Amino acid sequence: MQFSGFVKRIRDIMRGDAGVNGDAQRIEQLSWMIFLKIYDAAELNWEIENDDYQSLLAPLHLRWRDWADFKSGKVETGESLLAFVNNTLLPGIKNLVVPLNTPKGQALIKTAFTDVHNFMKDGVVLREVLAEIDQIDFTDPQESHAFGEIYETILRNLQNARDSGEFYTPRALTDFMAEHVQLKLGDQIADLACGTGGFLNSAHRVLYPQLQTADEIERFSRSFHGIEKKPLPYLLCLTNLLLNGIDNPDILYGNSLTIKNCVDYTDQECFDVILMNPPYGGVEKSEVQSKFLPGERSSETADLFMLLIEKRLAKQGGRAAVVLPNGFLFGVGNKTAIKKKIMDKANLHTIVRLPTSVFAPYTSIATNILFFDRSQPKTTETWFYRVDMPKGYKNFSKTKPLKREHLKDLDLWWHNRQEILDEDGLYKAKCYSRSEIEERGYNLDLCGYTKEEQDELLPPAELIANYQQKRAQHTEQIDAILSQIMAMLGRA
Repeated sequence: MQFSGFVKRIRDIMRGDAGVNGDAQRIEQLSWMIFLKIYDAAELNWEIENDDYQSLLAPLHLRWRDWADFKSGKVETGESLLAFVNNTLLPGIKNLVVPLNTPKGQALIKTAFTDVHNFMKDGVVLREVLAEIDQIDFTDPQESHAFGEIYETILRNLQNARDSGEFYTPRALTDFMAEHVQLKLGDQIADLACGTGGFLNSAHRVLYPQLQTADEIERFSRSFHGIEKKPLPYLLCLTNLLLNGIDNPDILYGNSLTIKNCVDYTDQECFDVILMNPPYGGVEKSEVQSKFLPGERSSETADLFMLLIEKRLAKQGGRAAVVLPNGFLFGVGNKTAIKKKIMDKANLHTIVRLPTSVFAPYTSIATNILFFDRSQPKTTETWFYRVDMPKGYKNFSKTKPLKREHLKDLDLWWHNRQEILDEDGLYKAKCYSRSEIEERGYNLDLCGYTKEEQDELLPPAELIANYQQKRAQHTEQIDAILSQIMAMLGRA
């Protein structure tokens, strides 16, 4: 099948349905249909691999092949098809009885549809969409891979659909991070706010070529773990992982910050590698903050995730790479305590400063990648490296996104580290000792960009969003300092 016009064809068809409005909702509707088609292909493989395989959907005739196989010539249309989807298919999947011994990859079908709804109102239009999807043969590795590239485009399009851009981290970043945490077969890899699964897929791409034996392949399928609290990215993630050959992922539908008290996690609940871009700019309620130690609690989502990551990183050989906004680097109060804890309990060996527009057009807030591991008891020094804009780029955008090749200079430096002065006499790369960082009050805003480089004329909506996030950060800093003053006065 030719996929070049697939997204446009689906968009044009769905525009004829009054129940679906905007790209975000179109993608949501498309996602659950694609998931069922991919899941059906996965079931065909499971049937071949296991003679005793029992489908959860077969007894209810809810498999794609049972109701949406156009080659059979028995696909309903109009009101009949709409009634089947609304009254039989979706309720049937949501109410599935899943035996306790069901493999995670098979059981995820029920969880994936917990909050799925059909908004389409025209059965004829729905049938046209299903017909387009049914042409894809997901049992063909080449065709599945080709569609994977199209699916990547669909996920990128979420950046322009309402607030959904938070689900997608540019593939150039996820690949770079996965390539530089020393992944090895047998690692248990996690993303505690996994969005659409980009980091897990990047880890899969790094490790898959190393597989040699059947035993390695079997263990490899159980190496990927994720948690996602929002229904749409959760469904997108499962679809993305199945599409890319991860057919037995351990993906939990929930909020990582509220599963249990942070201090209660055991060594058995830790991971060898954590790759993630935690939500930032969010404000957590007191019930969420109560899951963490009093002296470390923060109202900011990213801060709490850093505490959780440190706690759930394996004590022996654990490695992490995390995307965080600038506010974490220079933040005071609780942020200082969190940074100190990370450096006391892990080796914060590298901080990569990223250009402001890496996540454009969703946001232009400046971000960084923090790399830390358990290679030594605590941090003794930290390297900083600034990624400058490529020549010919004023900023990244939808049509000119960050590419993996833009990080090649960083790749070369990574394995041959040395201090670099730019043409203005400022450090582009430099190593700072722990004592130097302590003298700065754990302000990690080093080797950054000048104000002129950061200034950029943004659309009004982005300006407002950036202002609101910065205001929240400043408010938190003021509250932290005020609390310290009140404590010294004996009034806390």
